[in-house]
Amino acid sequence: MNDRQETVVVIGGGVIGTMCAWYLHRAGQTVTLVDREAFGAACSHGNCGYVSPSHILPLPQPGAISTTLKAMLGRNSPLSIKPRFSPSLWSWLWNFSRRCNREDMLEAATGRHCLLQSSKQLYQQLISEQKIDCEWQERGILFVFNSTSEFEEYTHTNEMLSDRFGVTATPYDGQKLVDLEPALKPGLGGAWHYEGDCHLRPDKFLSQMRKQLESRGVEIVEHFSVNNFYSEQGRARAVSDGQRVLEADRFVVATGALTPFLNTHLGCQIPIQPGKGYSLTMPQPKRGPTYPMIFEEHRVAITPMQSKYRIGSTMEFAGYDTKINRKRLQLLRTSAAHYLHEPECEPIEEEWYGWRPMTWDGKPFIDRSPAMKNVWVAAGHNMLGLSMATGTGKLIQELMLEEPPHLDPAHYSISRIKKK
Repeated sequence: MNDRQETVVVIGGGVIGTMCAWYLHRAGQTVTLVDREAFGAACSHGNCGYVSPSHILPLPQPGAISTTLKAMLGRNSPLSIKPRFSPSLWSWLWNFSRRCNREDMLEAATGRHCLLQSSKQLYQQLISEQKIDCEWQERGILFVFNSTSEFEEYTHTNEMLSDRFGVTATPYDGQKLVDLEPALKPGLGGAWHYEGDCHLRPDKFLSQMRKQLESRGVEIVEHFSVNNFYSEQGRARAVSDGQRVLEADRFVVATGALTPFLNTHLGCQIPIQPGKGYSLTMPQPKRGPTYPMIFEEHRVAITPMQSKYRIGSTMEFAGYDTKINRKRLQLLRTSAAHYLHEPECEPIEEEWYGWRPMTWDGKPFIDRSPAMKNVWVAAGHNMLGLSMATGTGKLIQELMLEEPPHLDPAHYSISRIKKK
């Protein structure tokens, strides 16, 4: 282990940057964490709070293109692509389509599985040791199907995940499903229960982690939007927001969906598109569910937290659009009403959107910048930033300090951009 205390600037105050800062500080580094807005205010704030080792398979799968195109023709499709001239989006979609085959799907799944398993274990350790009050629950997640045929078809996926990765679910249909979760309406196709999944309240987790970091001397600088690196001989020496300059020995770029704006400095074209997700937060309905659940055919998720209740998901490729599309919010309500006796509760406390950092192969980038050998990238976690955050932070610490990595970093290499 490199025991020389060095200074590190972590760029990005979401859950990925937070966990990078945590593990680097624990390893003896002097850490400053900066964010362009308020700490924890972006995509890490209003997500559904899942820590889900079940989410092994990436979006690019065999048949995904035809399924997606068919869904997009529907009036209330969970996926929306705003028509516009965007070479980066169409390049992304082209590369996505090339990976919709079994070989690439399983390769991506292997990298996702390792990171998901690691992260769950590290969350359990962190929350237990530091007594993090974040409404952590280990109830698993229900994958709920509207149609019997889709529920039965999922048997093949469950068998493959069990055989290859040791992750399996318990099926429930008919009265067994209603007995397990009375909040669901009768007559649904069935559900698969992934008992190993967990959930927490993400804003509360980040608030607790901020206290942990600041109490240990980590400086958090808000409203610092990095737009320039100062570098010499292949090494960065400082970052700037146009007015202020922060010097450091090492840097981590954990800027999520905004990472492409730093591509010129990083020396590569990180292929991330912002996939806009939405959520509604409210009090728990009287007849609300006990289990978190995903309505697979509608791609809408429900999270019953201890103090809140959240409906979320959908995917909108609309660029860096900052408006809330009220049709997408209504889609969340309509979908939840299809499955639940009491899908929502007044008052709606927050209407929220966030840009998910979507990569075309479903894996994040956790690697050194090609242009600056003391700058590392930790971005592109798709819809699994919370689920993968602790494993990512630990891996960044190991790679930066030249320690033996607990995961194979080849899965998350930047070099894969040019391989296919």
